[in-house]
Amino acid sequence: MSAKPTQPTMNDSKAIQGETIAQMRTLAHDLSNSIETVMQASYLLAQASLDDTNKRWVELIDKASRDAARINRELRDILRAHS
Repeated sequence: MSAKPTQPTMNDSKAIQGETIAQMRTLAHDLSNSIETVMQASYLLAQASLDDTNKRWVELIDKASRDAARINRELRDILRAHS
């Protein structure tokens, strides 16, 4: 005789949502650290004497890391609103 799977209750769903939000917060925090490292490296590279091609690469890295930081802040705002 096989047992029927039970449907999650409202409390189970809220607990899962809470766990998911907590995990996403941790990931967003860790991602912030990685983005900050890229931004710092980009800043340091920009201080060096670079040719025009390499300056454009540094600008691309800087812009992309700033965009990633903005997206991460928006994600953290959404998570804060759901807690």
